[in-house]
Amino acid sequence: MIGKYNPSVILTYIGVCISIAGMALVFRGNLSAAMICFIFAGICDLFDGVIARKCKRTEEEKQFGVQIDSMADMISFVAFPVVIGLNSAGEDLWLTVPVMMLYSLCGIIRLAWFNMTTNSEGNRKYYDGLPVTYSALIFPLLWLLNGYVSEFLFSILWTAAYIVTAFLFVLNIKIRKPTGVWYVIFGVLAITVAAVIIVKEVL
Repeated sequence: MIGKYNPSVILTYIGVCISIAGMALVFRGNLSAAMICFIFAGICDLFDGVIARKCKRTEEEKQFGVQIDSMADMISFVAFPVVIGLNSAGEDLWLTVPVMMLYSLCGIIRLAWFNMTTNSEGNRKYYDGLPVTYSALIFPLLWLLNGYVSEFLFSILWTAAYIVTAFLFVLNIKIRKPTGVWYVIFGVLAITVAAVIIVKEVL
């Protein structure tokens, strides 16, 4: 078979599967459960690079890893949040569709730029623009406000978050790469947000 199936890419594949499951939950109307899937897809992406770097890989496997990571990001952090956004729009599709178009375009531009500059970015301490994977933290955090503010205010904040995040993808700003303890901080924060969403649903 073509492709690579070594341990260095398994977590990436798992993240994609979680995202597909999350999209299915969106279509069933369970946005809170879908948001939890979104968070865990983000956790997979957070640690897949760590695992990959600990694996002994050929140059071909390294190049495949770079490409498959961007393909996975397209599904998990561009397509998945667009599916969430479209299905949480209610009657406001006339506004939501253009916003999702903007988000999608900025997301794929960011990923294409990363692929084009990956050799230089790999040796630097900063990203150019906000990585699309940060959406797995931004939107679930904002989702926590759902039910605690008015539906009108939440709709405004939700739409604004997509617009601002989209522009952050392509703005020429420096975002420091997470290292060391930041992996633990992001991981704990993600698990905490997921737990809060679960508790909200139970209560």
